[in-house]
Amino acid sequence: MAAILNTLVGWLWGPAMLVLVLGLGGYFTVRSGFWQFRHFGHALGFVWKNLTRGKADKDGQGILSSFEAFSMATAGAIGVGNIGGVGAAIAVGGPGALFWMWITAIVGLMTKMVEVSLAVHYRQEYKNGDTYGGPTYYLDKGWHGQLGLPFWKPLAIIFGAGILSSWLLTMQTFTIAESIEATFGISQVIGATAIGIFMYAVVLGGIPRIGRFASYVVPFMAVFYIIGGLFIIITNIGELPGALGLIFRHAFQPIAAVGGFAGATFMIAIRMGVARGVYSNEAGWGSAPMAHATAQVDHPIKQGMWGIFEVFVDTLLVCSITGLVIIMTGAYDTGLAGASLTLNAFEEGIGYWGVVIVTIGVILFGFTTLTGWYAYYETVLVHGFGRDSQFAKVVLNILKYGYPIPGWALVVYANWAGMPTGTVWLFADFSVAIPVYVNLIALIPLSAKFFELLRHYNATVLGKEPVTDQIKATNLFWVEGQPFKSY
Repeated sequence: MAAILNTLVGWLWGPAMLVLVLGLGGYFTVRSGFWQFRHFGHALGFVWKNLTRGKADKDGQGILSSFEAFSMATAGAIGVGNIGGVGAAIAVGGPGALFWMWITAIVGLMTKMVEVSLAVHYRQEYKNGDTYGGPTYYLDKGWHGQLGLPFWKPLAIIFGAGILSSWLLTMQTFTIAESIEATFGISQVIGATAIGIFMYAVVLGGIPRIGRFASYVVPFMAVFYIIGGLFIIITNIGELPGALGLIFRHAFQPIAAVGGFAGATFMIAIRMGVARGVYSNEAGWGSAPMAHATAQVDHPIKQGMWGIFEVFVDTLLVCSITGLVIIMTGAYDTGLAGASLTLNAFEEGIGYWGVVIVTIGVILFGFTTLTGWYAYYETVLVHGFGRDSQFAKVVLNILKYGYPIPGWALVVYANWAGMPTGTVWLFADFSVAIPVYVNLIALIPLSAKFFELLRHYNATVLGKEPVTDQIKATNLFWVEGQPFKSY
């Protein structure tokens, strides 16, 4: 099984994916005039002013504040990929994999802004006031309804199936249970059972409760983990130049086997870095836009700036800290992988308390991701089957009441079959690749709409362009009454 999966993942995350992820992000960056760099301060200032659970834009649609929607999306993004995923990338691709995670994040800042802005622009408001959006909606309304392009329905189905497959192959429950067992000696099955029970307490309240829960937990968990990691980096600051040398040198050169590390080629380093980067910050995956589409905001670009901040916090802060700790402590050559490698690195850095920090981080990161992703599965199903039919209600109830079961079942099976951590991560890579391909392909023709929205924002808010009649005529949101279907 591992050999077959490795071959499939190698093909899916081969040159075509690398060109699509890095090339499209690079295109958005250049075409926008390097917007994420030139206006990074503006984006951070906007985010800082709107760190509130209240709905700032009273005239905008939406069921959550921008901050709550961001928290829900960040809860989905800052997950075990930031701990176990970085460990898996370095264990297989070597220190150079972290460099490619950084590159993926730098161009991903703009990719996330594009997909979030389009999700808000093309979102659908239902009769009860709930708003839903994301790739299936902008394929429907933009790709099909506005541009008249064919094949929107098969693409939407493939995307939805890919997203739902991650429910069946979720890494979050597995990694949480793995860390709890390693630290506290509690059986993985018992840990997974407890996770499922707590999950019900959040998801049974629907998207509003998930958003509120995330808005309280996400800031605490990010700051808690960042402080612990920075303490290790600062107390081992003498190792930083050597670690950075390893990262940059082996981003382009093979690294030989050392200790328990098997060595890695350039292609393995870049593949692991890009794959783990996308899994971590979800830029291009199409998942986070489904959370952002619920935000009450009066301009799509405003929510798009939260997407920039999301990638910055997720990869350029949290993942960087994880990766530097692993390399600076020398843990990368132990032969461990995933969360076990990160646990070992933090233990090397500050002893037992390092293990506690990582375990609490895994529990909080993984649990908020599990609850946040519920909103994505619901969004895909609502677009596919509607909200009000009897069949749709049955489908949504199956999701709500059966939500914890696949994660628990994967833990049980992995323990029974003796499945190694690396094989489980291959399942995760496989489930991620399919929706990433669909979403990035969908963004190509729809990018013209994004740049139209960006020009409007640049002119009317930033004052960087003249306010022409064409800019005045820009529709910030999809005009109701135009074609909208369910597949």
